[in-house]
Amino acid sequence: MTQIRSLFVTRLYQAPLSAHGKPIDPEELEATCLSIAEDDEAGQDWCEENSFPGYTSYASLTDLPWRMPIFKTLKKALDKHVKAFAKDLSFDLGDKKLKLEDLWINILPEGGIHTAHIHPHSVISGTTYVAMPSGTSAIKFEDPRLPMMMAAPGRTKDADEALRQFIYVAPEVGDVLLWESWLRHEVPMNMAEEDRVSVSFNYGWGN
Repeated sequence: MTQIRSLFVTRLYQAPLSAHGKPIDPEELEATCLSIAEDDEAGQDWCEENSFPGYTSYASLTDLPWRMPIFKTLKKALDKHVKAFAKDLSFDLGDKKLKLEDLWINILPEGGIHTAHIHPHSVISGTTYVAMPSGTSAIKFEDPRLPMMMAAPGRTKDADEALRQFIYVAPEVGDVLLWESWLRHEVPMNMAEEDRVSVSFNYGWGN
């Protein structure tokens, strides 16, 4: 009997942030992100020096959960989401837990992009979405096998999602996405006039 199975599956977790932890007002979170961006001169300088579109706190602020109560609440919710995803992935964590390593703000203006990248040295990465104006970019994920496909033909437009080489996900405000940190992803150009605001993070293991 013929059998066709899916092997080496890449998992993507998507859920409302409010599914775990205390509810967080997206407007309050957005206002907090914009206020921090306005005051963070070191982050502004880094973005300018590195030709980074918009603003990110990645290279300047490492203590947002300590600095602002709303980020402390956010961390507690994310901890629960990551725990649920790790269970789905059947991770054998031993006597250690996955812990938040980095959490940073992203503000992507019209015309801004985040080029394709991975998050080395982390286990789970993700983003929660704070402001997603109409027409703004989805996040794009790349099949991790793509560099090894060599002579393989492309896929048809109606191919099953699990067989496509690129997947676009358009989350809503208040959603959280989680993926394993080796999964290459990018944010195509923001075509909306308003800023696209999100908070990204990495979780590590073994520390």
